[in-house]
Amino acid sequence: MLRHRLLMVGFALLLAAATRIALAADLPLLLAERYAGNVDVSQYWVSEKLDGVRAHWDGRQLRFRSGNVVNAPAWFVSGLPPRQLDGELWLGRGTFDKLSAIVRREISVDAEWRQVRYMVFELPEATGSFTDRIDQIKMLVTQANVPWLQPVEQFRLVDTRALQKKLDEVVRGGGEGLMLHRADALYETGRSAALIKVTPWQDAEARVVAHLPGKGKYAGMLGALQVEMPDGQRFSLGSGFTDAQRRNPPLVGTQVTYRYRELTSKGIPRFPRFLRVREVF
Repeated sequence: MLRHRLLMVGFALLLAAATRIALAADLPLLLAERYAGNVDVSQYWVSEKLDGVRAHWDGRQLRFRSGNVVNAPAWFVSGLPPRQLDGELWLGRGTFDKLSAIVRREISVDAEWRQVRYMVFELPEATGSFTDRIDQIKMLVTQANVPWLQPVEQFRLVDTRALQKKLDEVVRGGGEGLMLHRADALYETGRSAALIKVTPWQDAEARVVAHLPGKGKYAGMLGALQVEMPDGQRFSLGSGFTDAQRRNPPLVGTQVTYRYRELTSKGIPRFPRFLRVREVF
């Protein structure tokens, strides 16, 4: 009887999780294209690419990119202005896993959230150029006057040489890379060349379709994930995992993010490395 009850509870939890994922729909936000070296850097504002969790404030609720509500403390959201904001929940460089654990809790912990900052880099649906919106962001942050709401620092660079120098500096310091946002761009949604990410690697997402068993020191654990790209091609993703992740790998059906150097002639990532689960919070 107890075993039956446990099975029923487990099934209910899986069903609830599946329903949550099915109901989630990515919000219509501005998404970046990848830097190809063919832009006039002087026409863009530049900022650090933060390794945080994307969050949209609609003036009343804070939501993940998935559309699910962030379970932030009441004091955290009450300090935000009554208009739309787009940004990253952030702790600092190299702290994504810690941040992820904090923001996905069903019941928020005040002491943990006191460390979190909401770094704003865009004003959805605002008028004017991005340069105009930078000024508006600064004004809103100043008016809110709460320490956890901050603008992402934007600066200008003169050319690709200066861009490469800054990229090297950020990466050496543990940063992810840089973002370029065209200075004269009006606000838009979807993937656009108005916003460009610059990193020393390529990254993409794929869906887990199978677990491949480990051998040798990984016997009894995950050896690699078999994943499927959006175009239907499959490949094995076997590096970048901690031992804990190999003992408890991402579930089949999960979307994962990986890094790679380049694509082969067949369109398969070369030297792919697991980065993280793209969680539907």
